[in-house]
Amino acid sequence: MFKYLKNDIPASIVVFFVALPLCLGIALASDAPPLSGLIAGIIGGIFVGGLSKSKIGVSGPAAGLAAIVASAISSLGSFELFLSAVVLAGVIQILFGVLRMGVIGYYFPNSVIKGMLTGIGIIIILKQIPHFFGYDLEAEGADSFFEKSGENTFSAIAHVIDNITLGSLIIGVFGLILILYWDNILSKKHSFFKLIQGSLVAVFVGTILQVIFSKTENFIIEGKHLVQIPVPEKISEVASLLRFPDFSEIFTMDVLIIAFTLALVASLETLLSVEATDKLDPEKNITPPNRELFAQGLGNIFSGLIGGLPITQVIVRSSANVQSNAKTKLSAILHGILLLISVLAIPMLLNHIPKSVLAAVLIIVGFKLAKPSLFKKMFYLGWTQFVPFIATVVVIVFTNLLIGIFTGLAIGVIVILVKSYQNSLFLHKKESGDNKVIEMTFAEEITFLNKASIQKELFSLPENSRLELDIRKTTYLDYDIVEILEDFAIQAKNKNIFVHLKSERGIVDNPSSFIEFFKLKKQSR
Repeated sequence: MFKYLKNDIPASIVVFFVALPLCLGIALASDAPPLSGLIAGIIGGIFVGGLSKSKIGVSGPAAGLAAIVASAISSLGSFELFLSAVVLAGVIQILFGVLRMGVIGYYFPNSVIKGMLTGIGIIIILKQIPHFFGYDLEAEGADSFFEKSGENTFSAIAHVIDNITLGSLIIGVFGLILILYWDNILSKKHSFFKLIQGSLVAVFVGTILQVIFSKTENFIIEGKHLVQIPVPEKISEVASLLRFPDFSEIFTMDVLIIAFTLALVASLETLLSVEATDKLDPEKNITPPNRELFAQGLGNIFSGLIGGLPITQVIVRSSANVQSNAKTKLSAILHGILLLISVLAIPMLLNHIPKSVLAAVLIIVGFKLAKPSLFKKMFYLGWTQFVPFIATVVVIVFTNLLIGIFTGLAIGVIVILVKSYQNSLFLHKKESGDNKVIEMTFAEEITFLNKASIQKELFSLPENSRLELDIRKTTYLDYDIVEILEDFAIQAKNKNIFVHLKSERGIVDNPSSFIEFFKLKKQSR
């Protein structure tokens, strides 16, 4: 784990700067105490990072859960009662891992996973544009299209022109140019520029500029445009800021429903993030999904016990980790340690960091996730890949992550049905004198999904024709198809259709029954 310190330490610092405002913003978007987001980030980094087998995944509070958390806190009427639901959700996630439910993530098509990454990249860019210009009406960690302020993503961007903070804009533009110049030009000239990330330098320089601007009236940046960490007067006061769960109603129906909902949604988001992160990994490591559920479950138990929000593996921080060239889980652990240090030792120093420079870092991350070349690549792969991909992207951008993913999955299933209809058999027609000869070869596996196409072809055969039906390559034939063939045998006699059947049990002309030629197999797909 310590072999790649030169990669993991700079990457952890970058992820820390990305995670810090997101932890606070997600807490704000969830109507929860600001410290609860930081606690979830710390537990997700140090504890879950240590338990997880993911080398580059980063865990913490997830924007996708913000709406569920806000609704749960409101319905329960107490943040402490909500914390008991978080603890119970962690127990349920451990049970999911024991029952080996982690395979669920493998049943989502690659086109949907790529659509998820691209949609998140676009959301990151769109949501950071107002912060880049110094317009911070919406919380940093929000990702819903319709905002709590009453605006939507695009209307908020439209209002940026009338709400520009000049100091924030200058720092944001400078940070963006610096990162691009550092990563694309300087890093190719000397190894020193590869050792230190451009985004880290941009944050450092942006903070210095903010301090300088604070002494200039025209460029001064107000506190609401800076990172805002709770500042206890003494370190001993940090413990007094913690909130602890109230277990008095843990087995009531309201708490149980919220706990199960949190466990289910957090597990699904984690598994999809694991799948997506593994695809981003240059070394293509595979994360054991059941172990990840177990780690996330324990993380949620500890987070809930000390006042933290629910935890999942999160793609924004994970992708920032990958793009910062992290190699091992040490990067995720160190980012959690940095969050802890920031809360205990240097909150006032970090409160000088402008949000606009962090927005510049995230805009670069978002662009790398949603490169225009990916749209072109998916288009050239054909409609079966492009349609689920673009549908996932559009729905995620205009609604939220989970609705977008399930929309893409639903379209993926429709694509499977269409292709199953088209590919159930190979059909070749040829003329032979006065007779029409139809050669029909069944696919390797024929299920009830193929009923429509097979029935259409068989029952549309013309009178006085010849059917050469080849089922020798068919290893599985659903009984529904056998019944169609049985019905066709009767019609074939009435329409004077000659049937030449080739099966693994021999060749038969004009069979009176098809059942005897098939060895029906009960298979679980």
